[in-house]
Amino acid sequence: VINAGKSQHNEDQACCEVVFVERRPSPRGRQPSGDGSGELDGGRKGFYFHYWALFDGHAGSGAAVMASKRLHLHICEQLRDLVDILQDPSPPPICLQHDARAGAAELSRAPLTEDNGEVPSDALPRFHLEKAVSHESLVIGAIENAFKHMDDQIEQERASQSISGGCCALAAVYLMGKFYVANAGDSRAIIIRNGEIIPMSREFTPETERQRLQFLAFLRPELLGKEFTHLEFPRRIQPKELGKKMLYRDQNMNGWAYKKIEEDDLKFPLIYGEGKKARVMATIGVTRGLGDHDLKVFSSNIHIKPFLSCFPEVRVYDLTQYEHCPDDVLVLGTDGLWDVTNDEEVASVVMEVLTSYEPNDPCRYTMVAQELVVRSRGVLKERGWRLPNDRLGSGDDISVFVIPLGGPGNYT
Repeated sequence: VINAGKSQHNEDQACCEVVFVERRPSPRGRQPSGDGSGELDGGRKGFYFHYWALFDGHAGSGAAVMASKRLHLHICEQLRDLVDILQDPSPPPICLQHDARAGAAELSRAPLTEDNGEVPSDALPRFHLEKAVSHESLVIGAIENAFKHMDDQIEQERASQSISGGCCALAAVYLMGKFYVANAGDSRAIIIRNGEIIPMSREFTPETERQRLQFLAFLRPELLGKEFTHLEFPRRIQPKELGKKMLYRDQNMNGWAYKKIEEDDLKFPLIYGEGKKARVMATIGVTRGLGDHDLKVFSSNIHIKPFLSCFPEVRVYDLTQYEHCPDDVLVLGTDGLWDVTNDEEVASVVMEVLTSYEPNDPCRYTMVAQELVVRSRGVLKERGWRLPNDRLGSGDDISVFVIPLGGPGNYT
């Protein structure tokens, strides 16, 4: 993790933990053994998950620091009700009874009516339609809820804890043979398997989330504070162009069309700029993450938080479906890496470094991460930080995890 001369204080934070999820105590007062040993009780008391996360802070490190200390605990809390359910091969119960530890089979079918009342004949088909919910989707929901609770905690404690700014969050949870990669922001994760690149996230930016942002502004124009328009134009409109027809697109459009320019169209666009320079309300360049509860448009009272989502996109990779060799890895990196290094270049560095070490040398993965950071940072020259091809190096904080997916004698 480096600063590349950008800032006095590093705003990237990271966390790596093995977390034990203990089954929630029965409400009937029957407490599990409290020796704290974390030993599994016949495989039914709880389970472990492995966890890695990167938090890319902006406008201060407060939110990133807090999330790095707490997000895995929120995930653990959300999983506690699922301990028995995830270890039971039968479908998850649709409705949990008071005792969450009751067998999943007996919970899976809720009664159609209360007491002995009869179900109207015309209602029967509707009652019998039930969605099939997978165990995998329960874990995804737990992670999504954990991000929301983390965001709520940052909001509640931002004054007492002096939490500044916000942060993008990228987390990888390894649970029961599957990797769950959750991304809220513009960090990125890829799997490199047998030289093949498998994307495990996508960046959330004003451009990639244009339609979601425009649709919210369309539904709630009061959020724009009479200063912005939800419509997008190829460039700023001049007052002298009133009445002319200009290209535009709204929340429903992928393509472009012409419209007659009206007075309202002279307002500043909700999303303005291209690529890394695109901004929401001319202020922030990411659209998902944690924190930013106090963020306002410069010199105004317009809050930007309503447009920023704390919910991640979660992608799943089943490790048991493939044989993995010691050179197969999951790479997590903040945007400081990806701004100057593409997926293919990262894969090339991974292969280059790993082949120079013995397969059973554990430091080989650390050396890959270090090499990715150093190469993306560049070398400080008279004209700034430069890469070997004389392109500008990353001017951002850079954080990288390189996580092995297989090893000697352990190919699943």
